[in-house]
Amino acid sequence: MASCSHFSSANLKIPTDSSRIHKEECTLCFDSQDLPPGIDVCLTCFNAGCNSSERHHAETHYQKTNHPLVLNVYRMLKDKPKRAVETEPPQKISKLAIVPESDKDKYEYVTRAKCYACGGMEVDKTVGNLPFVIDSVMTSLSALKKSEAEAWEKEITACDHTRNLKQDPPKTLESKVLAHCKECDLKENLWLCLTCGSLGCGRQQYGGSGGNGHGLAHFDKTKHPISCKLGTITPEGTADIYCYLCNDSKLDPYLGNHLGNFGINVESQLKTEKSITELELERNLEFDFTMITEDGKELEPLFGPGYTGIKNLGNSCYMASVLQAVFSLDAFQQRYYPTAMEHHLQCPQEPANCLQCQLSKLADGLLGGRYSQPVQAGEAENDKRGQDGISPAMFKALIGKDHDEFSTMRQQDAHDFLQYLITIIERKEHNNPENDPTNIFKFTAQQRLQCLECKRVRYTENSESIISIPVPAHKIEGSEEKYEPITFEKCIESFTGDSMIEYFCPACNKETHATTNKRFVTFPEVFVIHTKRFDETENWVPRKINVPILFEQDILNFDKYIAHGKQENEELLPDSSAPAIDEKVLNQLFEMGISEIGYKKALIATGNNGTESAMNWLMDHMGDPDIDKPIASSSSTLGPSEADVSQLMDMGFTKTRAQKALRETNNDVERAVEWLFSHSEEDSNEVISLQPGHDSNSTIGGTSLHCGHYVAHVYKDQQWVLYNDNKVVKACQVPLGEAYIYILCR
Repeated sequence: MASCSHFSSANLKIPTDSSRIHKEECTLCFDSQDLPPGIDVCLTCFNAGCNSSERHHAETHYQKTNHPLVLNVYRMLKDKPKRAVETEPPQKISKLAIVPESDKDKYEYVTRAKCYACGGMEVDKTVGNLPFVIDSVMTSLSALKKSEAEAWEKEITACDHTRNLKQDPPKTLESKVLAHCKECDLKENLWLCLTCGSLGCGRQQYGGSGGNGHGLAHFDKTKHPISCKLGTITPEGTADIYCYLCNDSKLDPYLGNHLGNFGINVESQLKTEKSITELELERNLEFDFTMITEDGKELEPLFGPGYTGIKNLGNSCYMASVLQAVFSLDAFQQRYYPTAMEHHLQCPQEPANCLQCQLSKLADGLLGGRYSQPVQAGEAENDKRGQDGISPAMFKALIGKDHDEFSTMRQQDAHDFLQYLITIIERKEHNNPENDPTNIFKFTAQQRLQCLECKRVRYTENSESIISIPVPAHKIEGSEEKYEPITFEKCIESFTGDSMIEYFCPACNKETHATTNKRFVTFPEVFVIHTKRFDETENWVPRKINVPILFEQDILNFDKYIAHGKQENEELLPDSSAPAIDEKVLNQLFEMGISEIGYKKALIATGNNGTESAMNWLMDHMGDPDIDKPIASSSSTLGPSEADVSQLMDMGFTKTRAQKALRETNNDVERAVEWLFSHSEEDSNEVISLQPGHDSNSTIGGTSLHCGHYVAHVYKDQQWVLYNDNKVVKACQVPLGEAYIYILCR
């Protein structure tokens, strides 16, 4: 084994608990430790680089950093031992185990030390403290596994209501009382009120655990805040605890004492039901969008450039479908695919922490075809089961960093994520707007307002990227589940049609009413249209309304929605460089936590058209670098306005749920309703992007409120392609009428 003169000057690092060690996958491509010749892990900064015959990202890293010594890690799957004829019975359910079986049981690792200053030569790995450094790297949790653990382990904490719970006098609950819901015969998904001992069924869950909401009804009647899910109690004193006042899962530090008040000994309890987190994980890992045609034939799998699937990390289908959609567009392909290496050589950041590096990595993985290869299910050469696809874990860890929702493994709304992705890219490309691929989504909308008293008008123009259109729902007579179809044109007309608002007219100098409507000054190259498809059941459970949307033409003409501006016979409402601001609306926005300069800009930009118009403008301009100038800080501790909370409560939501939804959506009532619909029970949504006459197209979609799964349909190479996580197949039928988001290309 060759000796190396660079060992003493290599500045080797020993990993600590805070170290981010990239050792499973190259930070610039999806070559992994499972592909020969393995991955080179830098022993100075723990970056991972590939060193295949086609790519040399490890060597590029050395050229940038002058870090010479690396550990090459190559992992091989061990042969599985034959299963014994007699197996042990399955164990009782104990708790959710996020950690898979030990890698040592499944894989064999081959490691080598190399020096790039010596031309990549293998060096003696027994010299000095190199054995200790190598062992520390191999035994430490990798960056990807750390991110996964942090995302799955939701931070459930105690609240004042669990810490200071007041209980009724002690009483022992008989077994027959704990056998079923107090109000019905359900025997599963039962929640025990820790105040009085009443037992009620929960809301309906995925996987067969039914519920009629009697636990929630008990809270509404008594305001007893804390409930414990029977069947999830462990001898260690843990269980599913829900606080209705906080509207969230919580930790009960005194659960043993609280249950003891009713004669329940936690030490004797056995966990017999799945927890909420387990159900959530199971739901998303087991969901399988149908891959069989109506005549029983399996859909044809596709492979090669542009046909790469994305692995589901458990709840990441919303992200996968959006990424497949945007990377089917030329602007994203041209921005991130051919320029990857040029950017990396100049990038001062670590690749795992650079948005452009990770977007370029995704483009390479999805478009190159390198990772779109059939995987053999058996020994027969023709026994193909699809592809493994690429893992979005590194991108997800970066894009979700510091975001309350996207940093978790909870299911999210694809529309929210697409908006967030556009905003993040806009900020990244602020200094180079000509390189911003999200420019293809931008258009100018014009809002016309007319006072019904004096008939004067005001026109305002805003730059936008996405519109949300209503989907009018009318049930078919005699049916509880089916709805009358509606044309896409009718949905657009509902969006552009007149609506009446309360308005303080500066010309009349009094409160009056006005009509408003929207038209388009310009149209984008790629038009993103989000459909509002939600309703709420009697038990406050949101559901997707499957109203079929009909497309009467392959090419949609939007000429009738073009804005024409002020007409000769119209008189403008008073305007000045510093227009009067409706103090009532201004105070409402202030109560929502918006900075003074921000809400004044919003009110001025929308012509004092009310809270909703101002909030819509703010949502579209939150990412503007000057939104809060000249104020240095725009933070506020004030919460949502009582008016908005009351509006949501009138729809049947509890006060705590309404407040949380408004906080999650920057106090936008309309988006708060959508957030409530998509977060109580995980909804299913579908995005379809249409590109008539173009080479590429994409869709994202789902089938059921409770499964919460998204898929993408992409029109490319003269055919529709279905992307369902890592499954990529030729689509025989495309559910255009069930779309959640449409992406229309000029």
